[in-house]
Order: sequence, then structure tokens, then C-alpha cells
Amino acid sequence: MERPSDGLGGRVYVNAISFYRFGRLSRRLRLVPLQRVAEALNLLAFSASIPARAEIGDGTICEHRGIGVVVHPGAVIGRRCRILPHVVVGGRGGDGRTGAPRIGDDVLIGTGAKILGSVQIGDGARVGANAVVIADVPAGATAVGIPARVTSGARE
Repeated sequence: MERPSDGLGGRVYVNAISFYRFGRLSRRLRLVPLQRVAEALNLLAFSASIPARAEIGDGTICEHRGIGVVVHPGAVIGRRCRILPHVVVGGRGGDGRTGAPRIGDDVLIGTGAKILGSVQIGDGARVGANAVVIADVPAGATAVGIPARVTSGARE
């Protein structure tokens, strides 16, 4: 299956990650007003909040243009991940557990999933639709449910 590209090498596919990457470049160049414009356009066009402070690896895409995706500014998302609509990668404000999620490479995050707090999602893991992840998910595992539990595939 051919994946859309948000780079200049293939088809240009404008989505929430495209605005994120423009905002990130603007931040690196210290063009803060342009960064803010990119973040505002992301919110207006896709109802997505993906701040330039977040770290998102190459090849990561938001399916269906990233509608409703929310990412914590301190989140780290690896390479070649697939993020489906209405995903939240955020903190757990108020419970004393600080930090943001760290997501490995090649992770699939299902529609409506919530990954909350300073949890780690291992490489190649899958998070099911509408799962609420509040604990670490090992590499290669599948996590489903509320709260999410590992159901299969953990690599040792």
C-alpha cells in the first residue's frame, strides 16, 4: 500500500503533520510568528493541536489528514508511525504524574485512542481504537480497552 507523502519527494499531501513540520521549521529559524500561524492553521483546517515543540519522526503520518489529533508539547513520537483521527497524546494533569508520552517507531495508534502521562509505547506496538493507555506498552504488543491492557504480541 502506497502511503501519502508530506515531503517534496512524492505526492504532496497536506495534513496536520504538514503544518506541524512548517511550524517546527519556523521555530528552528526563530520565526515565532510563522510558527504560531502554522499552529493556528492546523487548528482551523483540521481541528488538530500539534505544537512545534513536540518531536515527531520522519515518515509519521496522520491518516484522514489528522482530524482532531491532539499532541502534548513534550511528546516524542517515533518514525513511520500511523496516527488515526481523534487521537490524544497528552499529559495526565492533576494526578501528580508529570511528563508526556514517548512513542517508538512503527507504532499504529487507532482512532480515538488516548495515550496519557509519561508512558512509553514500544517499537511496533499497536494501540486499539478508543483505548486509554495509562501504563507502558511493550514493543510489538497490542493494547486495547479502558484502561488499556496488553492482549498479544509483546516482544521480549
